[in-house]
Amino acid sequence: MADENQMDQGPAVPPQAKEEANRGVTHARKAAEDLRSAAGAMADEYRGRAEEVWDDALHRVRSFQDDSKQYVRENPTKAVFTALGVGFVLGLIFRR
Repeated sequence: MADENQMDQGPAVPPQAKEEANRGVTHARKAAEDLRSAAGAMADEYRGRAEEVWDDALHRVRSFQDDSKQYVRENPTKAVFTALGVGFVLGLIFRR
């Protein structure tokens, strides 16, 4: 009867093994937290860089748009013939 009770409880685990397992769990949690922190810091850094690049690109596009409008206002005939030429060439390319 005593043997049956011992078998139901499973194998005996030494206290040292439990302590080692607890230390391993603690170490794994600390490592995961450190990794999470490092990943968050890198994500913030890349987010900042992306915002800078986006703002720079937006500024360049607006500047190009303003320069284009100014050129068309100063040279309307040239702009119309350039647009016609580009349209004609694209029509030839896409017709095939």
